[in-house]
Amino acid sequence: MMHLLVVAHGSRREDSNLEIHQLIEQLRLTTTRFAAIDCAFLEIAEPNIAQGLRQQIAQGARQIVVMPYFLSAGRHVSIDIPEQVQNIRDAHPQIDIHIAGHLGVAEKIRRIVIEQALLAI
Repeated sequence: MMHLLVVAHGSRREDSNLEIHQLIEQLRLTTTRFAAIDCAFLEIAEPNIAQGLRQQIAQGARQIVVMPYFLSAGRHVSIDIPEQVQNIRDAHPQIDIHIAGHLGVAEKIRRIVIEQALLAI
């Protein structure tokens, strides 16, 4: 079964990082599609991407989906995350690691934006 690693930016503001950890707990409760669901952070907070992937590999993961928790395809999505994932691929060629599209390309995001805006009224 596959593992999921949700990668967020990371913040000096601990409440922001806690928000990601809470999301992970909610995901764990709502799906059985993954053997494990964890988070990692691109910078500032821990675990970083390499630590998160190594942890999942140590838990027995053979297939991992990395989900960039970002809205746009800036440098972090297009360069930083793929480079860090590739470093782990190179060190663990027996592990199948896929990078999912970032949140901003999800078809449902348009509906979510409108729904969220309407909540402000």
